[in-house]
Amino acid sequence: MKLETLLTEQRNEASAHIDTLPTLEMLRVINDEDKKVALAVEAALPEIAAAVDAIAARLGAGGRLFYTGAGTSGRLGVLDASECPPTYNVSPELVQGFIAGGDRALRKAVEGAEDSRELGAAELLALGFNSGDALCGIAASGRTPYVLGAVAGARAAGGLTLGVSCSPNSLLSQAVDLPIEVLPGPEVVTGSTRMKAGTATKLVLNMLSTGALIRLGHVYGNLMVNVQPTNEKLVDRAIRIVMEASGETRENAEKCFEESGRVVRTAIVMARLKLGRHEAEVRLEKAGQRIADALL
Repeated sequence: MKLETLLTEQRNEASAHIDTLPTLEMLRVINDEDKKVALAVEAALPEIAAAVDAIAARLGAGGRLFYTGAGTSGRLGVLDASECPPTYNVSPELVQGFIAGGDRALRKAVEGAEDSRELGAAELLALGFNSGDALCGIAASGRTPYVLGAVAGARAAGGLTLGVSCSPNSLLSQAVDLPIEVLPGPEVVTGSTRMKAGTATKLVLNMLSTGALIRLGHVYGNLMVNVQPTNEKLVDRAIRIVMEASGETRENAEKCFEESGRVVRTAIVMARLKLGRHEAEVRLEKAGQRIADALL
């Protein structure tokens, strides 16, 4: 593949003379280009929605989601994965990110690490990837060998494969079950895909993990109902969530919270339906821990 033909390697005419502009005008050019990112993501929403549903089905059946990439793409995958446990109290094993060059590549570039297909596959399989899992390969260019190797390894293992790229008809899109192409166009600084492509990728990964965990019942309304009260601040937040979700006074919400064993989901169902802890737990169990279904 001729790299100069990739969309992510093209020159942006809007920024052709950016080095000569006053600072404010320079920033306006960057900001105007950034405005294109959300529209590019919007155009890919049907594909993102299909991916969210497929990921949720895998996670709901006991599988895991893996992200992989090199450079900025890899860092964004690791970032999204690392933020799932504190936000939704899920196991760190549920969503995992790994990057070409290993953890040290999170801080410093590891030259050449992205060029090995074999390494991508080997490092995925070393994490125990199996047919019940999903792999999301991330590559702005859509042609990173390390990512393509990981995808090939995931397919050979029988797992679900997804790809997020910022180039049309990319090799990555052709290699995966569910391709997502977000096309915000050439970068302000030619080839600097940490800019628009990186922003677009961050938005998509946020949607994939957030959407899947919403589908699995970790959010009720727009409230994080799986928050764990491990300190005084979080206890207060948990009680306020019960109040918001149930319409109860603080006194009644706190009572339900304590009687529930300090489990926010259970406390909400108790407060809404005037049930005891056991009855609320049974309802949640039958509803797959989704509060909305438990309240029916």
